[in-house]
Amino acid sequence: MSRSFRDLLALRFALLITAGMTLCVVATFLVLRHILDAELNASVLNVASIQAAALTDEVSGDMHFHEWELTPEEASSIQELVRYAQVWSGDGHSLLRSRYMTVDLPRDLEALQAAAAGELVWREADFDGYRVRSVFYPLVRLGDLHEEHVLQVAAPLGTRNAMLHRVVIFGFVMILLTAVSSVMGGRWLATRAIRPVTDIIDQAEGMGAGTLRRRISAYADTREYQRLVQVLNTMLDRIQASFETQRRFTADASHELRSPLTAMQGELELALRRDRDPAEYREVLQSAHEEVLRMGRIVEGLLTLARSDAGAIQLRRESGDLASLTREVVERASGEARERGVELEVVAPASVPGVFDTGLLLQLTWNLVRNALRFAGPDGRVRISVLPEGDMGILTVEDSGPGIPPGSEERVFERFWRGDPSRTHGEGAEGSGLGLAIVKVIADAHGGSVHASNDSQLGGARFRVVLPVLLEPPTRRTATKAPTPPPEAQGALSPA
Repeated sequence: MSRSFRDLLALRFALLITAGMTLCVVATFLVLRHILDAELNASVLNVASIQAAALTDEVSGDMHFHEWELTPEEASSIQELVRYAQVWSGDGHSLLRSRYMTVDLPRDLEALQAAAAGELVWREADFDGYRVRSVFYPLVRLGDLHEEHVLQVAAPLGTRNAMLHRVVIFGFVMILLTAVSSVMGGRWLATRAIRPVTDIIDQAEGMGAGTLRRRISAYADTREYQRLVQVLNTMLDRIQASFETQRRFTADASHELRSPLTAMQGELELALRRDRDPAEYREVLQSAHEEVLRMGRIVEGLLTLARSDAGAIQLRRESGDLASLTREVVERASGEARERGVELEVVAPASVPGVFDTGLLLQLTWNLVRNALRFAGPDGRVRISVLPEGDMGILTVEDSGPGIPPGSEERVFERFWRGDPSRTHGEGAEGSGLGLAIVKVIADAHGGSVHASNDSQLGGARFRVVLPVLLEPPTRRTATKAPTPPPEAQGALSPA
């Protein structure tokens, strides 16, 4: 079940505002209660000190209170303003009380004993249907005559409690209103906050295969969304590039496979139009066989590239010798070199041991050599060198051909890419256009790299492959001309 980010944002906003309001209400309640208690205590203590000082100010020395002449009914009508007073003996006997009191104040023996000992004591209790706060004031401060007497002064808490109760109700109402309004306001703010994302999504959803050139422009100049828009546009750039590459790849693959099929169909239809002698049938079958081999190389190359795209290339690493591997490829290519009139040269140490996938490196080297042979031209030269650099093996193939078209050094590794036919001496079209793409895939699979340039000492193209596969420093380098193998030793390894 998916969650709504807008609702989550609104809920968090509402919780934050409501929590803030709750804290304000609680703080207001606590501060107000402290103020009311402080004022009430000061009032009670002030009355107690006045009544204690005036308790025996008459000539007779009798104890009395200074208070208004109020009937119990009058006292009841203004009971919140009345301060009740009563004098106790240390053992809890009432000695004097306010004239408008009908019953004694709540007696607390523990508080009386503590006050008789000279301690000021506060208590709360119920009195005549009201809640009151009392102070037990020790009269020992007046002299020896009252050393065991205690004055109790009480004040009603009704007004104070009613005011705090109203504050609680008002605070609760405020919290409730704040919660409701913050939820509504939070949803409005959340909707406004995610509107840019919604607009960006609407633009992105409007893009399809035919509109990949469009880019997201909504809120591209807004700081908070600028990076998101940039990331999405960068992703669209990659998707467009991948889509264009896939489209070209599909079109080129269809074309490359259609060509041999069309040739085979034409030759077979021509052969079937009338009876022919065995030699003519053999010639047609030989031509069809060549086209089948060409299609097989294309399909094999496509499968290799497809496995690379899917990350399914599994390296079968084993100990081997790069120098020996290179010489083996050159020996197999020397027959084709002789037919083309191209001189092959190998520059390599006697041994370059390493750990690599022998079959894939044979294919890589073969594709580079075949590519150089086709572009070198008659009376051309091709040089293959294997050199060590630390734990790196450097394989370089260069030729004396016309080189790579300017600005195409990276494009030569694209699938089905071909340069200007006029630069291939009429022979570059025989390749499948996959050889160099496979070279790059194999180099990448070994953790290496391949680079193309026109800085060959022979005047043509130069391909440099760096492979981190060496085990130990190689032995002394030697340079040799490629021998001419017997015809049965010549053959092709893979598409080029």
